[in-house]
Amino acid sequence: MTASIVSENYRPDPHRWRVLFVLVLAIFMSLISVSIVNVALPSIASSLDASQSELQWVLSGYALTFGVLLVAAGRAGDIYGRGALFITGVAVFTLSSIASGFATDAFWLNIARAFQGIGSGLLSPQALGLIQQYFRGAERGRAFGIFGGAVGISVAVGPLLGGLLIEAGGVEQGWRWTFFVNVPVGIAAIILAWLWLPKPLLGRTPQFDPTGAPVRRDLDPIGAILLGLAVFAVLLPFVEAERHPILWLSLPAGIGLTLLWLAWERRYKRRGRSPMVDLAIFRTRSFANGTLLISLYFTGVTSVWVLVALYMQDGLGHSALESGVVGLPSAVFSALAAVWGGRNVTKFGRIVVISGMYSAIAGLVLSILVVFLHDAGLASEWWLLLSLAFVGAGQGLVMSPNQALTLAEVPLRYAGSSGGIMQTGQRIGTSVGIAVITALAFGVLPFTNWAVSFGVGFVAIILVVVLALLVAYADLRQRTRGLVQ
Repeated sequence: MTASIVSENYRPDPHRWRVLFVLVLAIFMSLISVSIVNVALPSIASSLDASQSELQWVLSGYALTFGVLLVAAGRAGDIYGRGALFITGVAVFTLSSIASGFATDAFWLNIARAFQGIGSGLLSPQALGLIQQYFRGAERGRAFGIFGGAVGISVAVGPLLGGLLIEAGGVEQGWRWTFFVNVPVGIAAIILAWLWLPKPLLGRTPQFDPTGAPVRRDLDPIGAILLGLAVFAVLLPFVEAERHPILWLSLPAGIGLTLLWLAWERRYKRRGRSPMVDLAIFRTRSFANGTLLISLYFTGVTSVWVLVALYMQDGLGHSALESGVVGLPSAVFSALAAVWGGRNVTKFGRIVVISGMYSAIAGLVLSILVVFLHDAGLASEWWLLLSLAFVGAGQGLVMSPNQALTLAEVPLRYAGSSGGIMQTGQRIGTSVGIAVITALAFGVLPFTNWAVSFGVGFVAIILVVVLALLVAYADLRQRTRGLVQ
């Protein structure tokens, strides 16, 4: 890939592939838990007599605690050891899954879900950091490809597994097994990580600057608190303001906190200290471009499955299980494309990501066509199985290759925190996109029908993906001119 990746006296660890297996296992567990809960919400409402607001917090509590922790957890892993933080995150996630399954009321469930978010926030940046630590060059692309394949499969398996568990266990008790199913996976991940990750799991990792001089680093607690509060304030209105419009006031507060955090990080560095995020990292164009690109992409594409589920269930009256089946080919193609993209990103570079975006746009356009033809009585809605497969293939070609390209030039000492920054951009993009795009779709629904509402939402998604595509072309142009490695 580049000289900087294969330097640092790198010697391949003979156990790196089994380490990757543990990372993929834990990430698969945490991601499947996200999609499986969406299917379980109606059963949770019936069993716990939960209000709509309480149901929203089943999703929001997880999203907020997850997003707030990412960068600080990545930073802690960079300094004190990624293995220990990874195992801690898996343990917290597993224990909170048990607590969620035994919940007797909505309040208990929401507290447990918030701790699930903490667990995910701890383990996710460590997974990205460990891949950067253990893999270089073409192997890193392959590793990210396998990682992305697991993401694609989890998207498909979640709704299907959730539907099957609820059908088997019944409406009143089946939803509990959507949480209990995490337990054996979590226990296996903890045991394997303890056996396979290098020792010591906890302890300060020696860090050196580009000249080889040792660097003293600390957690920068004030920077961590400021950034956490900023992310919380920005995310909160997008996940909760529909019921409480006054929460939009937290958005300018979040922007102000972000500016305060930036000023603090600069001041911290001027004092000779090591800030939580060295803002100089954004001068690495591959990192800045890739982070912006994937944030925009998530702002658009994550709304696809929300709109598809609403259209299939509320618009056409299909069950949650049938709605989940529509996404199965998409997830399979996403997994296959992620593996292929990871293997070939070092050869084709940003072109892989660009081709993925074109595939996603083609799938979105074809999906609009299917819905309008169905509305006219000329086609079955099940043609969405095919059209959405193009979106899935695009997802696989964008996510994993972009991770490899974005993190390629990032120094290893920033592996966790840089991964956390990228994931934070994705979380914010997801929350903003779902809030805005679904609001557009529902805004036109009272005046028209589900086909038009679906089309409006998908056109908005296309426009956002086009913005991400423009960033990809700008990055490609900079690479061609030698401005990006």
